[in-house]
Parts: sequence; structure tokens; C-alpha cells
Amino acid sequence: MTSRPTYDVAIIGGGASGLAAAVSAARTGRSVVIIERDVEIGLPILATGNGRCNLSNTDLDPARYRHPDIVRAVMGEHPEAELAAFFDSLGLMTCEIDGRLYPYSKRADSVREVLLIAALRAGAQTLTCAEVERATYDAGEGIWHLEVSKPAKPLPMPKKPHDFKALIRAQRKELRRAERVSETLSARRVVIACGGASERMAVLFHLPHIPEKPVLCPVACQPPDDRHVPLRPFALEQLDGLRVDCRLSLIRNGATMWSEDGEVLFRSYGISGIVVFDLSRRCSAGDIVEVDLFPAYGEDELTELFEARAAVFGNPARMAGTWFCGVLDSSLDAHIATLAEPIGHTCGTYAHLAKHLAFEVSGTTEHASAQVRRGGIPFDAVELPSLAIKPDIAPALSICGEALDMDADCGGFNLAWAWLSGIRAATLGSTTH
Repeated sequence: MTSRPTYDVAIIGGGASGLAAAVSAARTGRSVVIIERDVEIGLPILATGNGRCNLSNTDLDPARYRHPDIVRAVMGEHPEAELAAFFDSLGLMTCEIDGRLYPYSKRADSVREVLLIAALRAGAQTLTCAEVERATYDAGEGIWHLEVSKPAKPLPMPKKPHDFKALIRAQRKELRRAERVSETLSARRVVIACGGASERMAVLFHLPHIPEKPVLCPVACQPPDDRHVPLRPFALEQLDGLRVDCRLSLIRNGATMWSEDGEVLFRSYGISGIVVFDLSRRCSAGDIVEVDLFPAYGEDELTELFEARAAVFGNPARMAGTWFCGVLDSSLDAHIATLAEPIGHTCGTYAHLAKHLAFEVSGTTEHASAQVRRGGIPFDAVELPSLAIKPDIAPALSICGEALDMDADCGGFNLAWAWLSGIRAATLGSTTH
């Protein structure tokens, strides 16, 4: 087993929060190493914002986060300004689209590149394809010793030219079959930035852990059971692939718990889309989700509008299934007509159904593509705002990013947490011994 020099800071994980921590720590003159299990640093950033990297939001409202009070304590009073200054320091130009902050290039690889360049320029070192297998703390020396497994020799490069994605796939394939050896890294402080799969790190460092589950993903649902309306199991299959701009509301025990406007994509299993991802953080099995197809109108106003339409276009009772022609997609037209059958094909019924199209939640789904995982290291184990683990639990150890039990809505909120929590963990919690 080989060993390396002792670093001031070892960062486990080279994603968004890990890179922010590395840049911040290295810029203070500390010696830094990033330990990354994948073949390259920063690869998770490439998948953010559908490849465009929604960096942040122009209004980082704490209410959009799982723990608003903790967000206020960690991110500070002016997180938007702090992040703008951080991005400027990287040389990253940004632009705003509907309150969301993107790189000016609209490319996530631009973000990864400037972060990696900034970290290396500040003196940070990187160790890829490396897995931390054991962690022990020497209290006398005030040093963590990390036993790291890595390939015995550099991974072979493909013989034929590849684009970046193909190269990463080829390298990962080689990594899976590579012979491995161990070496020991030592560091005065460790920052855990492993993302939303922190259970293994919690075991290695003897930390408390909340079981993780995916959020920001589609929601499985069906029209509520109604013996008068034989909709199941084919209703959503008829709507599959349809996109609508609407208002989505979460109803629990008859009370509206949350609502948000956005685009909904109907799928055979339920609903998807960004607004649905936000819903997935809040809904539970048995909840009712209502789709309002006409959010700009009140129900009485919509009834009057439909009565005026009936005077010109014909009565809904005589045109059930085609009455919304020129207004809604034919599949929605047929769905509303079916729902109205036991109630009556009146303008008032149609207005009510179009404002309260109901679906019963059975859970979340498509978890493999979930953008965030909820759970991780609980906040009662860390000090605020430094995000250092409390000394009676583990010494000289900090946590940041998705490894903590924090998640937020879509719109740049989760990445904003990653950047700022990484900065906090590296700067406020990196005191050398």
C-alpha cells in the first residue's frame, strides 16, 4: 500500500458542491485533493438543466427548500449576490431566463470546465477512479487517514477517436474491469461532497443517516375510482404524450396544500414535467392532484364563456366528445365528456371539470431519472452555518451539497445549495490544526 503527502483538505466527491469546495479551499492557500469515484471530475454537472445547467435562481426564496430556516442560516441574507460574485470569479458569464440563471453559453460543459480550471489553477489536485474504503482519525496528530482503492494502472484509451460521451462510456467500462490497488491519503480536514448517495460515507465515518428516496421525478396517478365513470385503466393511455399548460394543485383531505403553474406531460402511468417534479416533493399516496386547464379564468367566468360558446358552437349535450374542438386536444375533449356523463353535459359541468380535472396519487415513479434524492446526513449532526460535523460526533469533518438532508424545487435552487454549501464547508469549516 502506497501513501501520499498530507493535505489540508480532502474532498470526497467532485460534483458541483465538491468543486465549489475545492475552489474555495484552494484559493485560501490550503493544499486540496478531490477524490472522485468516476472517471472524470464534475460529470454530474453535465446532466443539469437538460445539458444547459440551470445554475441558480434570481430569487433564492428559502420557502422553496425542505428546511427554510437552515437555508437562511447557511446561504445568508444575500445568496444571489454571493453566487454572482463567485461565478464572476470563475470567469463564467451568465444570463437570466424567466428568473432562472444559466451560463451564457447555455452549455453545462462550460460550467464544469471553468470550475475545474479554477480548482486546478488554485493548486487543487484530483484523484479519479478512486473509492474511499476506510477512514480513521488520528487524534494525536489531528489527521484523517483515508484508505483509497484505485486502478493499478491508468485506464487504456480507446484506439478510435470518440466524442466525449462515448469516451466516458468506454472509460467506465474499463474501470469496471480494472485491477485495483490501495493507497493512503491523509488530510487535516475531510469534506464529504458525495451527492445523493451518502449512506456509505455515513457508515465509513460513523455518522447518522436518514434513508434516501428520489424526488423531482414523475408522479404515478390515475383518475379517482368512481363506479359511475368507467375510466380505468385506459384513461391515461388515451392522454399519453399530451402536453398542456395548466395550474397543478395538490389536495389533501379536501384542502389545497400547494399549487403551481406550468406544463404537464400526460403519461400512461401518470404525469410528468417540471411542475410535476416540484409536486413530487410534496405529494403522498392517496392525495388528489387537480389539473386546471384554464387557470386565467374563475369557474363562474369560465361557465359564462362556455355558455357564449354554446350559443355559437352548439350545446355540449349534443356534441359530447367534440365540443372542445378548437379549444382543447381531442383526447382531453373525450376525457371530459366521459367524466360529465353521470353529471350532465352542461356548460357549468364542463367548466367545473376543466378547472378540477382530478387524479389520485399512488406515488412517484421513474426513479432512475430523478434529479435529486431526499435524505442523507441530518442537520442535527452539523454546526451552522459552517456545515462542520459536531465535534462529539466526528472531528475535522464537513458535509455539503446533496449529501445533507436538503432538497428544493426545480429552477436552480438545488444547484444554488450545492455551490453555497460547498463554499461554506470549505471556508468556514476548513481550519487547519
